[in-house]
Amino acid sequence: MTPTDTRALVAIDLGAESCRVSLLRWTPAGPHSTLEHRFLNNAVETADGLRWPMGTIEVGLMEGLHKCAAIATEGIRSIAVDGWAVDYARLGEDGKALEDPYCYRDVRNIESEAKVHQTLSATQMRVLTAIGIMRINTLYQLYADKLAGRPQAPWLNLPEYILSRLGGRRVSEYTNATHTQLIDMHTGNWAVPIFERLDLDPEMAAPLVLPGTIVGKVTGELASLPAFADTQLVAPCCHDTASAIAGIPDAADDWAYISSGTWSLVGTLLEEPINTQPARDENLTNFGGAGGRILFHKNVNGMWLLRGCLDEWRAAGKDWEFDQLLPLAEAEPTPLHLLDVDDADLLLPGDMPNRINRQLHDRGFGEISIKPEDAPKMTALILHSLAARYAQVLNAISEITGKKLKKLYIVGGGSRNEVLNRLTAKATGLEVVRGATESSTLGNFAVQMAAVESSADAETIAEWAGALRSAF
Repeated sequence: MTPTDTRALVAIDLGAESCRVSLLRWTPAGPHSTLEHRFLNNAVETADGLRWPMGTIEVGLMEGLHKCAAIATEGIRSIAVDGWAVDYARLGEDGKALEDPYCYRDVRNIESEAKVHQTLSATQMRVLTAIGIMRINTLYQLYADKLAGRPQAPWLNLPEYILSRLGGRRVSEYTNATHTQLIDMHTGNWAVPIFERLDLDPEMAAPLVLPGTIVGKVTGELASLPAFADTQLVAPCCHDTASAIAGIPDAADDWAYISSGTWSLVGTLLEEPINTQPARDENLTNFGGAGGRILFHKNVNGMWLLRGCLDEWRAAGKDWEFDQLLPLAEAEPTPLHLLDVDDADLLLPGDMPNRINRQLHDRGFGEISIKPEDAPKMTALILHSLAARYAQVLNAISEITGKKLKKLYIVGGGSRNEVLNRLTAKATGLEVVRGATESSTLGNFAVQMAAVESSADAETIAEWAGALRSAF
């Protein structure tokens, strides 16, 4: 496919561990994507909870955008932003964040979830929203603000907030909005009854838009740069997993996916949501996808487990590298017992090796060494446990959807973990296909191209995903 306008495109990917600014340019050999700027990102423990350093994030993104402007002398046609879901910025009258946003892992959500379900049961909410119940969802965080006495204020999830800071109007993109636990599955609009039952103001939520909506043009200091003189702002699939799946150019119906990173999102694409009792029992969720499709999947704890252990081992004096540790873990014997990787205690930050041992102890299994030099054994336990959990979830999905799955696309940063890929292939019996490592970026660009060239329907997005695959 050939664009009608060969100016460059920029994709911003907000990640819970790093943020990236990528540039797509058109060369005589075809499209070419480069990562122009990457900077680390971590939630910061403060006296008032676990928060994201929004000022630092914005400075890093601006640095990346300036780099892109210096390189793309042909000009930049559009910018789009995707990232993790559920977290949000509360806005002042000037449109800026009133404070650094809370991180979804903050412990305040524990009390909030319990309080919410004193008013609305999990079953009632599930019937209305078709979304799996998770205490990280935006709803519980908004209610935590209410419990803390914070005045209600307009809010935006973080990718849409960055778009607004670049000059876009205040919107809530649909794929991201479905993660709030506040979208009515039947209407596709904000579930006003949930807001009202919990005394939350629905007017504080932004108007909903579909992926591929042009939300404005770059303004402010950036617009003074020649490259950004006429740059459109696009809301892609603002949720990074929806972007990643949009970047899989496979039109068949026999495949599943794992978006592998801090979380593992394990699922398949549907044309219509499934909210049957078996789906509810498995806490499978129906999130918005590109082109009106449904991401039917489950959040499974992912590389967060190993990252938490690596942090502890580093603090104890051993700075393991992934490439060094993984083959040693693969050489370890198969563990006799596996973890429940979705245990709520393993979702919390800090002290991960001891958290793992606490679970083993509570289940009557033998604890294992947490010494840094014994890291391969702990790593093997995590990897085998993840692969087994993936297989459980995919078996449930196959039964509930009636799909006969043959292939499993693994996308995202975790797709580079070939040891986990092999264990997953063995556990699931599926052909594992490694997708683009920067799959969210690929999907981001595919939705942008569909939006600025014609329309962001499912077929056009898939065509652009295929056309751009060689750029990565």
